[in-house]
Amino acid sequence: MELTGRIIAVLPANSGVSNRTGNPWMSQEYVIEVPGQYPRKCVFRLFGEDRIKQFNIQQGEDLTVQFDIDAHEYNGRWFNEIRAYNVLRGQVPQPSVGGAPVASPFPPQPSAATAPFPPAQEPAGEGSADDLPF
Repeated sequence: MELTGRIIAVLPANSGVSNRTGNPWMSQEYVIEVPGQYPRKCVFRLFGEDRIKQFNIQQGEDLTVQFDIDAHEYNGRWFNEIRAYNVLRGQVPQPSVGGAPVASPFPPQPSAATAPFPPAQEPAGEGSADDLPF
């Protein structure tokens, strides 16, 4: 998956040492805002000091982030994790046209021919036995 937008926040880097392997680790989170009539924001994480330095993401940059989404359970609660694996620069966010976004972030709705339910039928006429008042 990918999002194109502007980085509006660069959060402090986190680091530590793995209890399992004893190796050091580093991760950093960023907030990207996707433009449109109703701008959306998403927090994503880069894992690994080498990737953090390689991508060198700065606040105010316009870029495209390619990421994977995964969930994990902790103490009976589920948490989503959005982990970026690639960052593309030079991708300009799509402007809105007439106040509406150019492309919808949601998949297109099925047509009447492929809809899971048939369309509602018109009542047969006035005074029909199954004509409900509400």
